[in-house]
Amino acid sequence: MEIEAGRIAVPSVRDRVSAAEWAVRVDLAACYRIVAHYGWDDLVFTHISARLPGEDHHFLINPYGLMFEEVTASSLVKVDLAGEKVLESPFAINPAGFVIHSAIHAAREDAQCVLHLHTPAGVAVSCQKEGLLPISQQSLFVQTSLGYHGYEGVALNDAEKPRLVADFGRNTFLILRNHGLLTVGGSIADAFLAMFTLERACEIQIMAQSGGGALVPIPQAILDGARAQSAQVTRGLGGALAWPGILRKLDRIDPGYRS
Repeated sequence: MEIEAGRIAVPSVRDRVSAAEWAVRVDLAACYRIVAHYGWDDLVFTHISARLPGEDHHFLINPYGLMFEEVTASSLVKVDLAGEKVLESPFAINPAGFVIHSAIHAAREDAQCVLHLHTPAGVAVSCQKEGLLPISQQSLFVQTSLGYHGYEGVALNDAEKPRLVADFGRNTFLILRNHGLLTVGGSIADAFLAMFTLERACEIQIMAQSGGGALVPIPQAILDGARAQSAQVTRGLGGALAWPGILRKLDRIDPGYRS
């Protein structure tokens, strides 16, 4: 690893991994960059992890100490479920971050990607006793698959894992009380779209509450039909509908993630 003109230079690993792994690396690096673009990052803290193809139960996670805008396909760290590196890397990973991610990956084979953030709006909603309110169209989609997990301090203790997994259940969205937001998806694109929806719902809630007036809840009958409506909105494609456009956006403004 070298620093050149304020940039971290990381040797490419493209020739050392399979084509399938490289594709996941590119998508995950793109996810880090687009999170930074929206201002959802928290310096070098929080994480996005992705399961790699195959039976080895290997995962990619960010190098601890790099800004999200610096993450590249080659700099991502390949680890096993114990957080041990399985491909040589000059970077370490955050042990607190992987406690959360490894717990969910181990319990949920469908969780190909786990995305965790500490956005101001997300943390603000996580501190509210009633949590996310059903007051916006965005919140409507979240309410169909939302769990809550109580705060137990910085996530360093493996003993918290079973409680986290139990609170999450089979949901897509998780609000970590006094802490932040988490989403999972069957792909990186799905996890990102879920987070975009959850984060936007939290932003809208904080803005609506700041007006000081009474809020109008969405009727229960409409909430009950939200899951089917969500599939219609994305034409059944989930995050794959928006992801190609996100990659095109990054290729215009921040193409370094592909290296």
